Amino acid sequence: MTDPRIPLPGSGAGPATALEPEAQRTDGAEDLAVASQWRLVWRGFKRHKVAQVCGAITIFIYLVAIFAPFLAPYSSSAHNADYTYAPPQPIHLVHDGSFQPHVLGLTLDQDPDTLELQFTPDPENVIPIGLFVQGPEYELLGFIPWDRHLIGPVDYDTGPMLLLGADATGRDLFSMIIHGTTISMSIGLVGVFFSLILGIVIGGVSGYLGGRVDNLIQRLMELIMSIPTIPLWMALFAAVPPTWTPLQRYFGLTVVISLVGWVGMAREVRGKFLAVRGEEYVLAAIADGGSQMRVMFRHMLPSFTSHIIANLSLSIPAIILAETGLSFLGLGLQAPTVSWGVLLEQAQNVRAISTAPWILLPGIPVVITVLAMNFFGDGIRDAADPYNN
Repeated sequence: MTDPRIPLPGSGAGPATALEPEAQRTDGAEDLAVASQWRLVWRGFKRHKVAQVCGAITIFIYLVAIFAPFLAPYSSSAHNADYTYAPPQPIHLVHDGSFQPHVLGLTLDQDPDTLELQFTPDPENVIPIGLFVQGPEYELLGFIPWDRHLIGPVDYDTGPMLLLGADATGRDLFSMIIHGTTISMSIGLVGVFFSLILGIVIGGVSGYLGGRVDNLIQRLMELIMSIPTIPLWMALFAAVPPTWTPLQRYFGLTVVISLVGWVGMAREVRGKFLAVRGEEYVLAAIADGGSQMRVMFRHMLPSFTSHIIANLSLSIPAIILAETGLSFLGLGLQAPTVSWGVLLEQAQNVRAISTAPWILLPGIPVVITVLAMNFFGDGIRDAADPYNN
């Protein structure tokens, strides 16, 4: 009887065909054995579909922050007191039987029974809208003068376009949310940068030297962590002079948040330094006469850079929430600076919420951003774990 595992002459199959899957598996294992750390992290990250989607959302939000003046129909200082708490204007696509995107103008009327002032759509006042329209001038990326906006009224003199309604000062809430993205997202990056510097330096020294230095630094961290975060932020930010400019208050707030946020990063870095300081390549670097700073930052730190990046991606949402909370309480950024927290400060008025619930809309991008960045950070953290790859 012929063994079915042995190929017959002329069948076109041979030993190479039978061994091909095994050879492919061997080649794949050899590739992984010599793959770099970043390649392994990328391979693990590609298995997290939710993290990839959230990463794309995070990139999109940062693109909105960069191109906010182009995407917003109005500037951050544009307001019209005649449209205080004006309701959202829906977009209509057809006018007089032809395709013409437009919104209807608003008229302010008084209810004869309740004497309440209400905005009502005016069918006679048609405000055409379009894409890439000419509007108020601005500087794209901070240095390119331009006057084109992605969406807006074809003629800004015909009336306002309030897609998400107006706030207490008559500003377009849609434009304010887009402009607030720049401040809220950038303050997360700047705050994380300061926390990264403090965390790496202090945590690295604590983990590398150990002994009394480590004990002293750890007791300092525990003291900071034992203080409630919100009261500590309030006390630190209360020391900011009220005469500071909005730009100075912006950097002052980032420093205040970073003075507390570095503790978690420092403990993470300390643990990694403790884990690798006994490795052979570290001992070899020390025996070769390398200085402490060179051994710490040239040999030890690159071995867990991916873990630091994962920690940073999880720290940015916390800083965004901190800025939003402080600004909502009136202790952080203040007008004319526009951020999500400053916009939400108007929601403290219950009467305003009852008559204009759309002023709560700035909270939606906060929730979306925090969720997206948390899932994105979780995916990076899992991909950076060598036991998951």
